[in-house]
Amino acid sequence: MAQTRQAIQARIKSVESTKKITRAMQLVASSKLNKQKQRMEENREYADSLQTLLTLVLHSAQKNSIYLNSDVSKPKLIFVVTSDMGLCGGYNANIHKMIQSHISKDDKIIMIGSRGINWIKNRDYSVYDSLPELNEDNVYTSLATKMDEALQLYEQKEISSIQVLYTHYKNTLTFVPTLETILPVSKQEEKEHIAKAEMIFEPDQQSMLKDVIPMAAKSILFSKVLESKTSEQASRRMAMESATDNADELQATLELAFNQARQAAITQEITEIVGGANALV
Repeated sequence: MAQTRQAIQARIKSVESTKKITRAMQLVASSKLNKQKQRMEENREYADSLQTLLTLVLHSAQKNSIYLNSDVSKPKLIFVVTSDMGLCGGYNANIHKMIQSHISKDDKIIMIGSRGINWIKNRDYSVYDSLPELNEDNVYTSLATKMDEALQLYEQKEISSIQVLYTHYKNTLTFVPTLETILPVSKQEEKEHIAKAEMIFEPDQQSMLKDVIPMAAKSILFSKVLESKTSEQASRRMAMESATDNADELQATLELAFNQARQAAITQEITEIVGGANALV
């Protein structure tokens, strides 16, 4: 019985230590979430405006433009955004499921994030390039370089489209893995942004397209990565909060078991004393 109580006590101490860690990680994730969310929202309006501008400019372009049409026989190029660290619930697992259900083995993948790179290396997918552990100081530059390569492949008609698989942030409790096409611009998106007035290009349409398309594509990709990073911190905060709550429940259960074991030991000792006293009478 003493050994049982000692084992329960050891488990209680272990759970308390784990709870301290999960609670600290929850607080850190909450702090990072607020910072990342602010950064995402500051960039969102700019990215949305550029995306609208891109759609308007392409709508005024020739209908046979490669930016409005694609050769579906060619493979796609997809940027896939995952995390660099774990302990973030189902964040990465949901992206992995989307890869398996929506991406062909022939499609070219640019994997962003160490977790995704480690997951895909032993699977039969065509990984064109990878970006592990993006630094906040050079994240845009790194993404812009890869987008330039993607645009070059697209203009050379080696790929049919440029897409990004990221985690869409709705609120602190809801984040959904989403596959979005950057190029070509969809017909539905064209209709939603049709300009009523005729668009005037300065200096000319081709120069405008040459400047706007890379700028908008890079900005859209950057905004999706920011959204994914915000979703990652929200998912980690939820996971750590759930782990802390589970530790509280487990600790309460163990403390109850410890008290029951202690009470049983006391009852047994009293019974033995009473039994010994009766034997002497």
